Amino acid sequence: MTSFSDLNLNPKVLKAVTEAGYETPTPIQAGAIPPALEGRDVLGIAQTGTGKTASFTLPMITILARGRARARMPRSLVLCPTRELAAQVAENFDTYAKHVKLTKALLIGGVSFKEQDMLIDKGVDVLIATPGRLLDHFERGKLILTDVKVMVVDEADRMLDMGFIPDIERIFGLVPFTRQTLFFSATMAPEIERITNTFLSNPARIEVARQASASETIEQRLLEFRPSRRDRETAASEKRTMLRAAIEAEGPACSNAIIFCNRKVDVDIVAKSLKKYGYDAEPIHGDLDQSHRTRTLDGFREGKLRFLVASDVAARGLDIPSVSHVFNYDLPSHAEDYVHRIGRTGRAGRSGVAISIAVPSDDKYLGAIEALITKPIPRGALPWSPAGGTTPESAPGPQATGAAAADKTQDPSDEKATSGRSRSRRGRGKAGRTEATTAAPEAEAPVATAVDIPEARPEEVQSAPPPARFERPAQPNRERDRNWGNRDRGRGNDRVPGMGDHLPDFIALSFDERRGGPPRPFTPDEDESEDQHDPATAEDAAEANTVETVASDAEAPKPKRRRRKKTDTAAAGDGGDKAETSEAGAA
Repeated sequence: MTSFSDLNLNPKVLKAVTEAGYETPTPIQAGAIPPALEGRDVLGIAQTGTGKTASFTLPMITILARGRARARMPRSLVLCPTRELAAQVAENFDTYAKHVKLTKALLIGGVSFKEQDMLIDKGVDVLIATPGRLLDHFERGKLILTDVKVMVVDEADRMLDMGFIPDIERIFGLVPFTRQTLFFSATMAPEIERITNTFLSNPARIEVARQASASETIEQRLLEFRPSRRDRETAASEKRTMLRAAIEAEGPACSNAIIFCNRKVDVDIVAKSLKKYGYDAEPIHGDLDQSHRTRTLDGFREGKLRFLVASDVAARGLDIPSVSHVFNYDLPSHAEDYVHRIGRTGRAGRSGVAISIAVPSDDKYLGAIEALITKPIPRGALPWSPAGGTTPESAPGPQATGAAAADKTQDPSDEKATSGRSRSRRGRGKAGRTEATTAAPEAEAPVATAVDIPEARPEEVQSAPPPARFERPAQPNRERDRNWGNRDRGRGNDRVPGMGDHLPDFIALSFDERRGGPPRPFTPDEDESEDQHDPATAEDAAEANTVETVASDAEAPKPKRRRRKKTDTAAAGDGGDKAETSEAGAA
């Protein structure tokens, strides 16, 4: 059995490890420390709770024990995804480097820049930071990364989930190419594999357990139940009741527990509900102030707080030794997070219990989790069942009466078709409303006709009102309209356009009367009788009218000749054209 003394660590580091109570390294520590001391890149893959933090902390202290740092130029860099994990790594450095003169700085959000700048200006050997705050200091010109000799990336898969991979790639470009890289992760996603192939040089791969496997010391249990109603408020309330019942069912064995929720708002609601029913619980998530998060976490570590309701901010890397239970109020949407959550219990060889609550909507997440851990999660007996036990499908609804009941018995497809037709006709105006009226049942049509349209009497037929505007006009009206159109176009109609059906008086005057001569004697009866009995007289009159018309046409100016003159003299200008036009009008 390998001991820490066989790993070629600094004697001062070994003394600190012995004082901390550790004698035998874990498999990941025994596999990662020797190549790290040799200066090789290390790729460590191990499940959570196996001591990965000490796997890079102990060799880093041994390597950095020789030499000193310069101002604003750290000698080593440790990147962590969350503030709590970064603070935990800083505590481990304090524990294992207390006999070695090394300085460190913790760069995390929620803390003043001024204090961190003062530490950096003095020079630090170990710089522990989150990617965002590290880049903030670099962009402010307060940090120089050209002297980094050892770079550590902890919980790389969590950084991938949090979207830090672009920042990690940028930081890799800021540090020297000759640095030593220690890369640790619980899972190896394709993106993580790409980064390791790009930035690690011939790494020593240490894989002590199958990726994303749960510890054998953790008892897993699943509570599946169906809420009595589908609405969100009822389902959430019954889920909180199930959580309290599961806590009570564990009894004294549940000394403390971490309760995980997917959403920050659910973290606050669950913590408030537990407080309401007398449980000692506090929330912790990313929206809280850093001082509040630190105070809550310290209270839970010291045993002053029994229940810690947390989001996934506390699921990665936090080392709280004596957590007896873990409750998954929500199944995680990412299957890897399930392994990290239940890894908060059963650490360092201790036993633990992980209880998950699932509803029918979690079937997809449950299937992904069981596929990842390659075994089904054992189902447990429900400590509480929803009252009534009836589902919304089988629950009877309110009784309908009268016409409403008859409408409800109608086929749903018919209801949809009817509603669709009504909506499609809604925007067609009056014509649409007329069509909707005709779409009524046929049995009602005779009744509407008998009531709304009384039968006309024979003597009222001739004085009947004109047809409705929506009815088509009769055939004679169409013929009249067509004749009016032909009249307008001059197609064989004798009526004068614009004069109506009457004949103006000046039309009946003779040509002599129009020229101002004496009026012609006119006897309608004699003329009509002569025209009727003497056809020759009518013919003579017609010939005389024709001769007079020809003579008047000969005397009148010919418009064709004037148009030719107008065309020939067009080059004379607009003035001549206007004069010819005025003369023609006067004639």
